[in-house]
Amino acid sequence: MRTLLRRLLRRPRRPWTAAAFLTAAALLASGFTVLSASGAESGCRVDYTVNQWTGGYTAQLKVTNLGPAVTSWRLTWTYAGDQQVTSAWNATVTQTGSSVVAVNTNWNGALATGGTADFGLQGTWRSSAPAPVDFALNGVSCGGTGTPPPTTAPPTTAPPTSQPPTTPPPSTPPPTTPPPSADCGSAVICSGFEDQTGSTPSGAWRSTAPDCQGTGTATVDTAVAHGGGKSLRVDGRAGYCNHAFVAATADLSSVGPVMYVRMWVRHTTALPAAHVTFVSMPDSSQGGRSLRVGGQNGALQWNRETDDATLPAQSPTGVALSRPLPTGSWQCLRFAIDTSAPKLDTWLGDEQVPGLHADGVPTQDIDQQWLARTTPPRPTALRLGWESYGTGDDTLWFDDVAVGSSPIGC
Repeated sequence: MRTLLRRLLRRPRRPWTAAAFLTAAALLASGFTVLSASGAESGCRVDYTVNQWTGGYTAQLKVTNLGPAVTSWRLTWTYAGDQQVTSAWNATVTQTGSSVVAVNTNWNGALATGGTADFGLQGTWRSSAPAPVDFALNGVSCGGTGTPPPTTAPPTTAPPTSQPPTTPPPSTPPPTTPPPSADCGSAVICSGFEDQTGSTPSGAWRSTAPDCQGTGTATVDTAVAHGGGKSLRVDGRAGYCNHAFVAATADLSSVGPVMYVRMWVRHTTALPAAHVTFVSMPDSSQGGRSLRVGGQNGALQWNRETDDATLPAQSPTGVALSRPLPTGSWQCLRFAIDTSAPKLDTWLGDEQVPGLHADGVPTQDIDQQWLARTTPPRPTALRLGWESYGTGDDTLWFDDVAVGSSPIGC
């Protein structure tokens, strides 16, 4: 068995994701470790990538079948420390004592010779958390030994916990009429940032970096704008503590019963495979935790901080029902958030995004996980910026932002 250390720039994915690696020297300074277990007589190889902090960890696993083709798989391992798995995605993971079993979903069970499957998990630990050393695929040992990763600062959010459903949605949700007017004169927030007098956001906007301060920055830009001569520029950096936001000072707690949000946004970099956020709304129904808009697996998604639910579900079918966010051009992004029921809608331009539509009736691959929580959202504020929970830098701009109780168009 050999052990390889390398820096994971993007976590391994099925064909609907890309991956890249940095040098081993760069990895030594990071909080990520890849354990590769392989052998000439082994039936499998496992790449075990860990991000660990005091008391918790996430792990991404890539399983490669080196034996005959199989129609289903069962990966087992034993934790030598006191790790406890708390959630997982893209596999069903159970733990008894120190023994862990991961079983495929019905959409990623078939593995040809040389075929791979990816899944992830999150867990906790107290005294020690060495990497597992005894992976076995369908009872055949992968061999190998492991080295625990270095400690990093904890992220405040977990990866999505959705299990991809067994059947596709019966139909695309029916379209609704997009908001009709671009005029936002009477809205609670109606800003093109033209009132800003310097490069530091002021007045109705203020810079903020919730929880920790890093290298991300937010400034008023006079070189790039959608309308007028100014916009908000955010230079977002990878890693949670490098987040940067600008918060509107307006109180949104009485906007509704449907809250309409419109913004023009311009991204430099495509949404990455990892989870990122660029709109964050503190939500009193979550005790102040955030209702978030961002991306994962290269497409737009909603994320709820309190239970980490996503809209749409992060299955291949669910992601396909969302949309990537075009880069290098201004895009009109609009939301309608019902504060009296767990419903919301999303438009990119004049197109309603099917996967970002929660209508109160659970639909597999779309809002079944989202609607597991029946409490209506109650956003109280608006924050614009960049927050990365793994990899992903981006430079982006916001302009012509509006929030009100009446529909607002592009």
